[in-house]
Amino acid sequence: GVRERKWHHATLTQFVSPIVAGKLLDLTVDQMVHAIGISGCHNHTIGCPTAGKLTMMKNTVDPMAVQSGVFAALMAQKGYSGTERVFEGKEGFMDAFIGWNAKDESMNPTDMEGRDGISSWAWDIDALVGGLGDSYKIMECGMKAFPTEALTHTHLSCLLNAMIGNNLEYSDIKEVKVTCFAQAYDILFDPTKYRPESRETADHSLPYCMAAAMVDKKITTESFSDEKLNDPRIYEVIDKIKGEPSQEFEKMFPAKQPSRVVVTTNDGRTFEEYLEYPKGDPREPMTMDDLENKFNSLVGDKFDDSKKNQIKNTIFDCEELTAGE
Repeated sequence: GVRERKWHHATLTQFVSPIVAGKLLDLTVDQMVHAIGISGCHNHTIGCPTAGKLTMMKNTVDPMAVQSGVFAALMAQKGYSGTERVFEGKEGFMDAFIGWNAKDESMNPTDMEGRDGISSWAWDIDALVGGLGDSYKIMECGMKAFPTEALTHTHLSCLLNAMIGNNLEYSDIKEVKVTCFAQAYDILFDPTKYRPESRETADHSLPYCMAAAMVDKKITTESFSDEKLNDPRIYEVIDKIKGEPSQEFEKMFPAKQPSRVVVTTNDGRTFEEYLEYPKGDPREPMTMDDLENKFNSLVGDKFDDSKKNQIKNTIFDCEELTAGE
């Protein structure tokens, strides 16, 4: 995927956002092609916004790709033309990302080195265009159970299961060993993640998130407040959290997000938890109660009950609304 090549997933959003906007604007097929071509020419996003020390751009690059996609759809609606062969053409997306012969428009598998070692990279055309109009990837989308980087979720669920299920306190813990797939290890156990200086780095730091979960037995937006970032209890345990990459787990990703967490206590007991899907995955869905609790947690006391219900109903019933509403 694009992350293996050190690009941010907003690189993919640039192709999705003009399609969604074009659907809402009822663009013709030709206009839709132009909208995709306009957006896909200039929104390739490098991976650094989510690598190392993070800034507010972590939360901004994807919305900016959405903004650009909407603008592209509006331009196409007004007759502006875009690159028609933005995927398969010469120096197009597929050609630029290797594994594709633009001259013959055929696959050209190429050995390249990624986080999982050297492997043959090529384009899966069926994955790109198969089932169009019959199946929709949005039905396979997950929802985040925690306000943290998506790859932290399975590990957090394992840890919370061990802590809560065995009535453990943070002061009981000698070591927490986390086995994860290589891509997650590279992102989540970067050395800067052990001493995050900002909310943006903290919620992409698995050591910080797990330390906060050990202390509070939960992870919420308040886990990343200035007060919590300076909570000495977190730094009593954060260095006890060790990560190790697994090539076996890497082969299971992205179909699964395996995690093994082994908690060792000061008195020598060990508790092991293993999960393959995070809470919120379509195969491990959140309930409506889960979603309402998440909504209420995010909203907090910013609105009165009447306004909260209005916003919640708009979000939960958005598929019934039109663009004009």
